[in-house]
Amino acid sequence: MYHSDLMRHPDSCPALVLNADYTPLSYYPLSLWNWQTAIKAVFLQRVDIVSEYDREVRSPNFAMRLPSVIALRQYVKQSDSPAFTRFNLFLRDRFSCQYCGTLNDLTFDHVIPRAQGGRTTWENVSTACAPCNLRKGGRTPKQAGMRLFEAPRRPTSWELQENGRSFPPHYLHQSWRDWLYWDVELEA
Repeated sequence: MYHSDLMRHPDSCPALVLNADYTPLSYYPLSLWNWQTAIKAVFLQRVDIVSEYDREVRSPNFAMRLPSVIALRQYVKQSDSPAFTRFNLFLRDRFSCQYCGTLNDLTFDHVIPRAQGGRTTWENVSTACAPCNLRKGGRTPKQAGMRLFEAPRRPTSWELQENGRSFPPHYLHQSWRDWLYWDVELEA
């Protein structure tokens, strides 16, 4: 299937969701709604349409161009403290092992091992590749003769959003250009 064929199908027309201040709700993952959710939000008057695709959907008595960028009418306050999840941990550590820097075969490591009383918290868990995690084993980095690039710490939601801007998705529509800040070639 060619790119132009994909653009004809509504499922390939997600809407970029902006907060009421016209900043993306999220960079990573990018805040996107499918076309059905976007149209429902338009009809419920929860969003304003900022930009549209050339694609339109029809019913027997109605036609509407699909929104490509929408903005919430009410501001959604972002949480200052992000949830501790594997994905957010990897995002904090920029998807790289904190011992060797590789981007492959990532796991997470308890800096102070659980067997030694370490807990699963932002301040005690770092991204590690499987070989480094295995090499470290049930020891602290000092006991294993290993050094962390950065000590684990609790990130802010803003920091995770900033880190996410370094990892653009594979597809970005041209109409999103004014709202996103990646240095990549955008698709038409």
